[in-house]
Amino acid sequence: MKRVSRLLFIASVVLCIIVPVSLFAGGQKEAAAKPAQETKKAEPFGIAAFIPGVVAGSPLYEQLVAGAKKAVAEHPNAFLKVVEGGFNQAEWEEKVTSLAATGDYKVILTSNPAMPYINADVAKSFPDQKFINVDGYLPGNKQIYTLLYNQVEQGYLAGYLGGLVTKSKMPGANADLKVGMIVAQEYPALTRMIKPGFEKGLHAVDPKITLDYRIIGNWYDANKASDLADSMFDAGVDVILVIAGGANQGAVNAARERGKYILYFDSNEYKTAPGTIVGCSVLYQEKAVYKVVTEAIEGRLKYGTADIVNAADGYVDFIEDDPVYIKTVSKDVREKMSKVVKEFRSGKISLKVPKL
Repeated sequence: MKRVSRLLFIASVVLCIIVPVSLFAGGQKEAAAKPAQETKKAEPFGIAAFIPGVVAGSPLYEQLVAGAKKAVAEHPNAFLKVVEGGFNQAEWEEKVTSLAATGDYKVILTSNPAMPYINADVAKSFPDQKFINVDGYLPGNKQIYTLLYNQVEQGYLAGYLGGLVTKSKMPGANADLKVGMIVAQEYPALTRMIKPGFEKGLHAVDPKITLDYRIIGNWYDANKASDLADSMFDAGVDVILVIAGGANQGAVNAARERGKYILYFDSNEYKTAPGTIVGCSVLYQEKAVYKVVTEAIEGRLKYGTADIVNAADGYVDFIEDDPVYIKTVSKDVREKMSKVVKEFRSGKISLKVPKL
């Protein structure tokens, strides 16, 4: 009997110890759970990428989508919708207005020198809507951020190589000192930055080099681009810079058939036509879009700002380390080109952007 009483006494003591400990532990769990319950979920951040054209075949638009997707992938609260506006510029404002009217997107992202002005008109009706425009320039609008590439420098780099190639002893070059340029249509960045920069690069090699300049009239007619290229080759041109979106392929095919050369703009395309594409002057738009979209999602982007970036900033460049370029272009040309590229990257050479 005494043994039973003693066991009951021990059990009650143990119980008295266990219960407070378990209650204390439970209290700790409850306290730990409170911060999680109080943490607010990040507000959804919608981004509409409006493409004034189509994505496929347009290097800058392909880069824009890639950069936006990369930024969104790193932010669980963000989502992206890509809308192709087509080639009819008269419809772009209506389509951007439709996107803003949904109220689903914190930011409308786009890329085209004409778009800041279209966005500014839309912004008047939607004062809470924000816009990001890369490859465009419009300072002072509190709803719009723009980033402009120094395409004077980009044009110069393409022109300098074009000049070196037409004066070279490469198989497709001749003695005529004629270089071509085929563009889809004219716009301020082209006429005030790219073309003057291209000519400046040509003439830095030799003032006697002449430019054969042709306009297609749209961004998709590859057949017309091919016909123009053929007529230019017949006239003594041996290397052509193409800036014509989906129509570029027509000029590339013509150059391939004739054993002539193409200079490409905005992206690295050596592998698409080895031996024909001899130079790629590029813009790192994917890098730029990733940076500004990330800042927008995180609330750090300063709307109303209009930035200009160049080769020294790391956004304008020439691709000189591609194996196809090294194999295609003669060593003496590559050495001269490399010297100029390095001077742009270091800031030793810097060209001014004119008023657009």
